[in-house]
Amino acid sequence: MSMKKKIDPTLFDLCLGIFLYGIVFQIVLLLFSREVSYSLGLWIGVVLAAAGSVHMWWSLDRGMDQASKQAAKTIGTNNLIRYFVLVVVMFVLIYTDFANPIFMFCGYMGMKISAYLNPWLRKISEKVFKI
Repeated sequence: MSMKKKIDPTLFDLCLGIFLYGIVFQIVLLLFSREVSYSLGLWIGVVLAAAGSVHMWWSLDRGMDQASKQAAKTIGTNNLIRYFVLVVVMFVLIYTDFANPIFMFCGYMGMKISAYLNPWLRKISEKVFKI
């Protein structure tokens, strides 16, 4: 028996969609601007979206093994942690010139776009990645 744990297909599809969104957004962005801070902001948002998706999956998976009251508390706490990290990163970007916070938000929205494209992404994952 293999020790390798199979990746959750829905999580894989969501992360795939987030990164595909980032690539398409980057291509469009490069047509209009070569500003490095825009691209940095975009990819910070994409990475945060993927990390947030993994954390959300982990949180829900963990919460489902708990009693109802404890599950609600665990999942709620983890939601707050995700939003806190997002707000902290946003404020750091707002108060530094490292990367553009608007494009960071655009990158983070890749999670939403990916969720909407899930049926299409599922077909790609099944055919291309055999997941």
